[in-house]
Amino acid sequence: MSDPERPIVLYHYPYSPFARRVVWYLHLRGIPYAQCIQPPILPRPDLTRLGIKYRRIPVLSIGRDVYLDTRLIIQKLEGIHPSLPKLGAEGPEQRAIERLLEALTIDAGIFTRASQLLPADLPLLRDPKFQADRADFRGVRLSREAAAALRPEALNEIGNAMELLETTLLADGRDWILGTEGPSLADIEAVWPFHWLVGLPGALPPDQVSAERFPRVYAWVARFQGAITAAKAKQPRPRDVSGEEAQRMIVEAPYHEPGCGVDETEPVVGFHGLRKGSAVAVWPTDTGSSHKDTGRLVGLNSKEIVLETGTGTETETRGQGVRLHAPRHGFRMRPSPNAASSL
Repeated sequence: MSDPERPIVLYHYPYSPFARRVVWYLHLRGIPYAQCIQPPILPRPDLTRLGIKYRRIPVLSIGRDVYLDTRLIIQKLEGIHPSLPKLGAEGPEQRAIERLLEALTIDAGIFTRASQLLPADLPLLRDPKFQADRADFRGVRLSREAAAALRPEALNEIGNAMELLETTLLADGRDWILGTEGPSLADIEAVWPFHWLVGLPGALPPDQVSAERFPRVYAWVARFQGAITAAKAKQPRPRDVSGEEAQRMIVEAPYHEPGCGVDETEPVVGFHGLRKGSAVAVWPTDTGSSHKDTGRLVGLNSKEIVLETGTGTETETRGQGVRLHAPRHGFRMRPSPNAASSL
């Protein structure tokens, strides 16, 4: 069922809510993978050795292609192992709901609001190293007072989001968002910030957000956790690999994709005078934007940017690079003079 020539390696740390999206997807579809566990803060030398500067988690490789951002990662996973039932919606209305739920949780700020409800007394949040790392990640350092002031607004937004689900998609008592027999991708897109908060003691004050107020949402979260537990029980535990082993597995594998080419009709190509092989930099536009990946542009279309890393003079990445894939949405690409000097 798995492709030993193009192994899947997931770089993550277990309590990352974004990483859980991908872990859940892999288990619900029964896709085997290896995992390279990362520290919650920088540095992450396991990714640096692949020539990757991107600082967000998770990162996933399929063969020698490496994918950034959970939205692109899940899209790529939907396209592999056709013998396994997919989780994505089939009909146009269901696909629209799936995409809108993705936008609601990520782009419309539900996750951001959820993160503002983390209990201030969590040991990790009180660690000066973690605080400095997240200040670099967000581009701003929040004092404890400023963070506390965000909680009331965040609580209101999370309550409103739960109410939306309670009174619309879950209002008829269905088990799953799209009325499917089991959890679908739409459930993953909607459940993850609520699953995260419900499992964090002290995050949600019971007098304002509770199972009594939102019984359908809480039952759905519990049902989803039960489905994940059952799916994990049916599969072997993912193999843990070191950074060195993960690097070897990836760079010795063939590419998963043949390459999409550079669409010369894309406005960004003409505006910057780009072509295949141009030196470019790519980075996310919201968080972690100070960490830019550079390399040769080998693919670009309306949905995706593909660059080849490891083309510089650093001995640790020469000949050890990968094809790095980033979505167009939420990422920016520009010519990179610094990278050009090393091509």
